[in-house]
Amino acid sequence: MGNSVLLKTDFKDLKLFRRGKVRDVYDLGDKLLIVSTDRISCFDVVLPCGIPYKGRVLTGISEFWFDFIKDMIPHHLITADVDKYPDELKKYKADLSGRSMLVLKTKPLPVECVVRGYLSGSGWNEYREKQSICGIDLPKGLRQSDKLPEVIFTPSTKADVGHDQNVSQEYIAQLVGPGIAEDLKKISIEVYRRTSSYALQKGIIIADTKFEFGIHNGRMIIIDEVLTPDSSRFWAAKDYRPGEAQMSFDKQFVRDYLETLIWDKKPPAPDLPVEIIRKTTEKYLEAYRKLTGMEI
Repeated sequence: MGNSVLLKTDFKDLKLFRRGKVRDVYDLGDKLLIVSTDRISCFDVVLPCGIPYKGRVLTGISEFWFDFIKDMIPHHLITADVDKYPDELKKYKADLSGRSMLVLKTKPLPVECVVRGYLSGSGWNEYREKQSICGIDLPKGLRQSDKLPEVIFTPSTKADVGHDQNVSQEYIAQLVGPGIAEDLKKISIEVYRRTSSYALQKGIIIADTKFEFGIHNGRMIIIDEVLTPDSSRFWAAKDYRPGEAQMSFDKQFVRDYLETLIWDKKPPAPDLPVEIIRKTTEKYLEAYRKLTGMEI
């Protein structure tokens, strides 16, 4: 595969459904075409440069996990094989191959289903302030990156612009109903437990992750991306040192670099040096190799 960077698609004869920070989504009626570009965002700002192979890694890892959890919950992936796409998409094969998915269109639930097995990120910040996360009380004396006594479900709202907001389970119950709220919590924790156990055998700690769900024909299915370096915090198990920040396979590496700059975290974002881009690509590819056992 070539390593040219795809920053944006512009398929004039298709209806653009949404252009996210990373994905371009097209409306095909009862289906959606999701294209994972090589864009990278940090602090909710899309950077001007892309990360080679990133879109392929996100698509490949999601495809792997959808198959891995298919006996636990239905998912929205129809196929990632461009040769099986509708004929009107075939002319875009060069842009779509390896980085796109044809999926069912659902009614998305307005909840980011965050599951945490370790204390990091916004959870660590909230714990230091309140000794709890999303209303869940935690023991005293936990350190940054500590494994939590048990896996916790810490949902957040979905923000179209800016940051998602951590909320309580009670808030989610008011939003979607107590039955669906309980189902979201239960399946999110079950999927995290099984997948993180597998990943650990492959040398990756999944510290936390977020899932999204939608309703299709009256049933709840898992949608969007699943357990990628963009939606999860991946740590190298061999380098795990509780009490400090961890070696990461995700874009934390880029965030750490940006923190060294004088930048107000508002657009426009600065360019990344070639070396930072190269190392970030290596991290994404290594995560893909470790989890799937395959090369891109």
